[in-house]
Amino acid sequence: MGKGPITSADCEVGEDDITSESSEDNPITVKVHPIPSRADPPSNPSIQGGSFHDHSSVGNQHTTYGGGETFQCSECGKCFTRRGTLTAHQRSHTGERPFSCPECGKCFSCKKILIRHQRIHTGEKPYSCPECGKCFTQKSGLIRHESVHTGAKPFSCSVCGKCFSMKVTLTKHEKIHTGEKPYPCSECGKCFSSGTNLVRHQRSHTGDRPYPCSECGKSFAQKSYLVEHQRLHTGDHPFSCSECGKCFTQKSHLVKHKTSHTGEKPFACSVCGKCFTQKSVLVTHERIHTHERVHTGEKPYSCSECGKQFSKKYSLICHLGSHNGTAAPLSGCGS
Repeated sequence: MGKGPITSADCEVGEDDITSESSEDNPITVKVHPIPSRADPPSNPSIQGGSFHDHSSVGNQHTTYGGGETFQCSECGKCFTRRGTLTAHQRSHTGERPFSCPECGKCFSCKKILIRHQRIHTGEKPYSCPECGKCFTQKSGLIRHESVHTGAKPFSCSVCGKCFSMKVTLTKHEKIHTGEKPYPCSECGKCFSSGTNLVRHQRSHTGDRPYPCSECGKSFAQKSYLVEHQRLHTGDHPFSCSECGKCFTQKSHLVKHKTSHTGEKPFACSVCGKCFTQKSVLVTHERIHTHERVHTGEKPYSCSECGKQFSKKYSLICHLGSHNGTAAPLSGCGS
């Protein structure tokens, strides 16, 4: 198995954040493959193989010449500088979540993620901006916010040149170019470019809505939905048009509004070429063509498996399920 990059942290977990590593106390029996760190060979030629066994240590640990150790995951080959970090990482393979929230019962693989989650219940926001005083539940949220004041975007995409304020955002963006989607949903098989997007998607299966509004109690599947909802209570309209000064509660509403100034119509009909300022208006327009096919009998969507033709793309999608066995044809799927 090939070596992965050596990292020093996973889930921002330290060795004091996890349970005992013995198989008796921990449900996971960790398979550790210590990898000798790359250091200059020893002056003593009698020592071979790049490392020597520390007989005073427990298990199959190896001590490197630099005095450190690296531990490799037996599942994916990723390497870590601490055994505790490896233990936490391996939970991403086993699915184990030993840390549960006493308030709602939700479970987590890392203790620090549980601590961050509990701030949803307590309302604690320990990270404050020195510029404007705005507070955040996570340090990463504060770092993202601070770029609003500084305007700094030091991380640029090598493919398209787009710049970002955080490296993690750049990493997510780069997957747009590579098409990489390494996170599959165990329920439906749909794949995602990031673990965060997978977690959000899985809530569509579980119905989990972990973000409750402190004002009215309504719960949401995503924090961003909660933030948008809370503006109904606060009356906050943080997105303003630079042309006319009109303010909006959501950035998407501002983007739509700006097309009234620019005249831009980015959504084009694939049938007749007519363009629209909003996607929702395009969808409504396309129904005109769908209705026309009822009268003309045109069926432009054909199945690549059996050649059967359909007047609606949705009907073709329903039909394809009969070939691949992933889903039964849905009610209302006509020809």
